[in-house]
Amino acid sequence: MLKFIKHHMDTIGGIGIYPVISFVIFFSIFCIALLYVWRARRTHIDHMASLPLVGPTDTNGSNNHANQ
Repeated sequence: MLKFIKHHMDTIGGIGIYPVISFVIFFSIFCIALLYVWRARRTHIDHMASLPLVGPTDTNGSNNHANQ
């Protein structure tokens, strides 16, 4: 089956540019994510890491469960 697909892909003109474009897009997104992590403050990372563990809060910052 792979030979069948490969044969049809070889007959398309200019198809070789698509793997290059996908690699460039992937590599640029990876570099942007890496820069974001390097430049992030430690307090922000700790806050984001604790978000799944913290319950919902109201606008005052207090826990809704404590008010009930």
